[in-house]
Amino acid sequence: MRPYPVRRYGFGDAHEATHPDSMRAALAEFLSTFVFVFAGAGSILALEKMYPETGETASRWIVIALAHALALFAAISASINVSGGHINPAVTFGALVGGRISIIRAIYYWIAQLLGAVVASLLLRLVTNNMRTGGFVLASGEGEVRALLFEAIMTFGLVYTVYATAIDPKRGSLGIIAPLAIGFILGANILVGGPFEGAAMNPAIAFGPALVGWRWRHHWVYWLGPFLGGGLAGLIYEYMVIPTESPPIHTHHQPLAPEDY
Repeated sequence: MRPYPVRRYGFGDAHEATHPDSMRAALAEFLSTFVFVFAGAGSILALEKMYPETGETASRWIVIALAHALALFAAISASINVSGGHINPAVTFGALVGGRISIIRAIYYWIAQLLGAVVASLLLRLVTNNMRTGGFVLASGEGEVRALLFEAIMTFGLVYTVYATAIDPKRGSLGIIAPLAIGFILGANILVGGPFEGAAMNPAIAFGPALVGWRWRHHWVYWLGPFLGGGLAGLIYEYMVIPTESPPIHTHHQPLAPEDY
């Protein structure tokens, strides 16, 4: 395992942009986001196939929450040693504002995450013959402001959990269960916000189905909300919970920037 880099802010340089580790990290984010979106969004299509006339039920949301939690657990576990297992532009943004990732690497991650979500949505449309791959929509009677607050609050909890279990230098052996804890908070939040506005907490999983199914209504909510919540969680945990005098310790969350080799 590699030592965790000292908190710092930087754009990055040409060496980092072309370093093989940056390419491997971006590939890991692409593949893991693909796995997560294919299983998560696919579970919704499967339920619609099996129970086309059931509508909104408690059991339906339990199945969706469980599918997303398990998929995220697996996706993070598969990529955490290579890229840190972000699988979410909001998580990457939280790490960026906390000084744990350079702007160049964040851009690489965002591109990889969005591409992974789009490819997963395209393949879901192909294999399920669903011409309108499921996207995120507000429930009847729900307004954009309440949905925005839902997304911000739930994503805050998600990114806060990421910091506590995967980034915090003091976490100790707690890092072993980071993928499980992150999957659990995602599933719990889906049970809370799902019936109201879908509970994305991830711009990538909202963007892929929206692009393929061409459903853009209220789409900005699923970008602004997660970025607000994720950025706030990163700032609060980084500057109010992690002591500045803490020396970096060995971890597997985030590889060193190339200049640290």
